[in-house]
Amino acid sequence: MPYQFRGRNFDQFSVGDEFETASRTVTEADVAHFAGLSGDFNPLHTDEEYMKEGPFKGRIAHGMLLASVATGQANQLGIFEGSSIAVLSITLKFTGAVRFGDTVRTLLTCKEKKESSKPDRGTATFEVKMLNQRNETVMESQWVVLLKRAMKA
Repeated sequence: MPYQFRGRNFDQFSVGDEFETASRTVTEADVAHFAGLSGDFNPLHTDEEYMKEGPFKGRIAHGMLLASVATGQANQLGIFEGSSIAVLSITLKFTGAVRFGDTVRTLLTCKEKKESSKPDRGTATFEVKMLNQRNETVMESQWVVLLKRAMKA
């Protein structure tokens, strides 16, 4: 029997549906790998001595690393597996710093659904929040996702 994707199609999401991911601790290795991958070696992320005098009193994780972690956490939920066609837009607002050793989780809430002119798809808008281990919101986001629709017989 072939693998069955776990994703929800457009018709299986309802406005108000909420999902919470597992938690993940952000490490120095994560930041070092992301700096190497992205080329972003800003001292905010890579120079502890310089940042001791900065506003955060130490290094912090890249905002785009956190956005990537949020998409990975959502993927691990399985709700978009095999059902998403594309992410049409992501807006981000960073509301708090994440330090090495902080543990984050992501909350997704379906806020809106729109039919498409094509019968095999629709868009869903999700409010996405990342929280740290103290339940402080460190990132607010909105994702617009193009999803497959259920095939009608």
